[in-house]
Amino acid sequence: MSTPPDPRDELARLGARIDALSALVHRLLDENARLRDAQAQLADERAQLLSRNEQARSRVEVMIQRLKSLEAKP
Repeated sequence: MSTPPDPRDELARLGARIDALSALVHRLLDENARLRDAQAQLADERAQLLSRNEQARSRVEVMIQRLKSLEAKP
């Protein structure tokens, strides 16, 4: 017959498992925070690019209107 496991060994294994899970949770929380920061930065960059694109489109439209007005003059 085998002897029953020592409760102290079982507690030590469970403690090590809890420590490993705790470390994993902290690592995932840190990674999640970094990803959220990166996402916010990308959203800001996207907004800036959209604004610049709109400004460029507006300037092109103005230039087209000027060219049309120059063509219309005899």
